[in-house]
Amino acid sequence: MDNNRINPQQYVDEFKDIPPMPNVMVRALEVIKNPQTGIRELANIMSVDQAISTKTLSLVNSAYYGFHQQITSINKALVILGMMKAKNIIMSFALKQMMTAQGSRELWEHSTKCAIASEMLAEEYKVINPDDAFVIGFLHDIGKMLLNAKNPIKYSKVRYIAQQNQADLVEIEDSFFGTNHCVLGALVSKKWQLPVILTNCIRYHHNPVQSSLPGACGIVYIADRLVQPKIPNPILDPKIMDRLDIQISDPLALRESILARASIFLKEMQSPT
Repeated sequence: MDNNRINPQQYVDEFKDIPPMPNVMVRALEVIKNPQTGIRELANIMSVDQAISTKTLSLVNSAYYGFHQQITSINKALVILGMMKAKNIIMSFALKQMMTAQGSRELWEHSTKCAIASEMLAEEYKVINPDDAFVIGFLHDIGKMLLNAKNPIKYSKVRYIAQQNQADLVEIEDSFFGTNHCVLGALVSKKWQLPVILTNCIRYHHNPVQSSLPGACGIVYIADRLVQPKIPNPILDPKIMDRLDIQISDPLALRESILARASIFLKEMQSPT
């Protein structure tokens, strides 16, 4: 029996290296969910973490947001950004630390690009809240961390085979591991007690028409395809696109716009704090 084949639920339950949701994310989400709390409480959480405070001010004063006035305080930044966008910055920074600690810097960069692409597509097509789309885009590939941890050499081979043959990564993962990053990612989402829409889109982002939320999952499907670094021309399955009823006339131009915006965000997030 191949000891690298995985029982998904058992693997997630027993996997000791899967980190809990970063504490600052937990606290930020608690504040945002609570109707009795607001910007002051979120500012207090962010102010305790100097690195997150610095990154937030750096981003809010960058070309990414394009504000004309200099913002020098977290309170002012939160008033201008709003709590949901502030939450997304916190999540981006916390997951950067988590993913890079797991040796997944490339995954963090791809996740960031997909998050920004998802947000931009959601703003254009209005099938999901853009802030929710950002979070889903960021977390859509979280299951890859677990497959890589199971057997880094084998998973590197899986990714290579998929890229060289332009094959569906999920199918190759299934053939090597008996499961795939979509299934594992959805189980991680449940373990973190994330909203159902996030879990659903993580599970079905490779085939959104199988989801009970095809529009939301479709946004992440498109975003993921547009920012794939190894594919010169974005490949969007026409059958899926027809079912989603989304028309993209120039995928290459859209990709360039997304990557230009993402490069600003990545530059600010990667700069020394």
